[in-house]
Formats: sequence, C-alpha cells, structure tokens
Amino acid sequence: VANTGFLSLCAHGRVSGLAVEAGAAASHVTSVREGQTLRRGTRCLGVAGDHLSRHLQRLLRDGPAGPSLPQALTKKVLTQLKEQYCYVSLDYEGDLREKGSQQPARFQTPDGRWITLGKERFCCPEPLFRPELLRHSCPGLHQLAAQSLQALPEHVRRHLLGNIVLSGGSSLFPGFPERMCLELNSLFQGAGVHIEVLANPKRGTAAWTGGSMAASLTSFRHSWMTKAEYQEHGAQYVHKKF
Repeated sequence: VANTGFLSLCAHGRVSGLAVEAGAAASHVTSVREGQTLRRGTRCLGVAGDHLSRHLQRLLRDGPAGPSLPQALTKKVLTQLKEQYCYVSLDYEGDLREKGSQQPARFQTPDGRWITLGKERFCCPEPLFRPELLRHSCPGLHQLAAQSLQALPEHVRRHLLGNIVLSGGSSLFPGFPERMCLELNSLFQGAGVHIEVLANPKRGTAAWTGGSMAASLTSFRHSWMTKAEYQEHGAQYVHKKF
C-alpha cells in the first residue's frame, strides 16, 4: 500500500518532492518529505484525461464539420487525437487571438473521414490549468500545486520547489512541463526560490515504475500486509496497520 505521488517520486529517484499527477480520472498534487506523505500538502483536481476527451469531442462537434462527426469520434479516435496532435499553449489567450499560430492538423478516422484540428489542439488540455472552461469552480493544477506548497513550512517548501515531479498520461502533452514551470515561477515571483519541474519521458507510467522499485526494497516491508495477517484479522486490518 503506497501513495501514487510517492511512487512517482521514486521513479525519478527521489523520496522528497512535490508530485503533480494528471491521470485519466483525476489529477492530484502530493507533497512528500523523506517518504512520508504530507496530508496538508495534498490536493485533488476533478479534471483529467477522460474530461479532456469529452471536452475535445464537444469542441469538434461545435466546429464547422461537427454535424458529420458524431459516429467518427469514438473513444479510441479521441485518444489518438489527444496523443498525436494536442499540446499545452504557453500563451493561451495570445494563441486564441492569433489565428496563424494554430497550425491546423488533419487526421483520418478508421471510417475514412477527415478531421481538421485548429485551435482544438491547444484548447483541449487547457482545462487542466483553467477548470472553469469545464464549469469547475476549483483552481487549476498549477494553483493547487502552489497551495500545497504554501501549506508547508518555508524550509520544506524551498526544498520541494526544486523537486517537482510530473506523472500520469495527461502530463505528456507537449508544453505541459514548460507551462507548469512558467505558472509556478509567476506565482512564486519575488520569493527568491529555484523552481525545477522534472518531466521524465516515461512519466505516463511513473507510479507503476516507482511501485516496482519500492516493492523490491527490504525497507518497504513495513508497507506489506501478509496473507496470514489478512486471514487472521480480515480486510479491516489494513486501516489499523497503515
């Protein structure tokens, strides 16, 4: 039993840091110090990959070719569009104004239809930073990261700011690490701190990689519940042990 944020840090060779996870169902920010999850530094965002797929679907349906696309926009097609063509803008408002910066991309669906993506390419992942685009009233992922850090003592915060780790499939959008770094530098402007965002190319499965690494260590045995313990105490024993 281990926190996915901690495991993501393990995959990056760290036991202390701030894990920013953007997965399929939800996104999380977790502060970890010396392997211990700091509960007051934990935040959750109800926007992730599944929400972005539905957002992309709505954007395309509202476009010029929308009426002919409903059957073509399957879950598999939407995932391919996200992975191959979408990216995080470093200047969202500016890109919306500048039509020439949108660089349209064309994609052919399995049934032979062509889909053209313009502003949808960078509008799709933007709700991670602007949840209000999906009518969520919560702060964006970068703001939650800042809130998490601000909840910690200054000496801890300064250490974690140099060890911000990204993980999860929805963090793989081109431009995501740069945008996160840009936003955090803006939020902590004048604080005299060094902010480093670590983005391993294989961060989509960082929690699983970290789990494999952690489970192989003898020091991880305190996180095991043995079969004998389960049989003796039942499933509820997990709450006592951990």
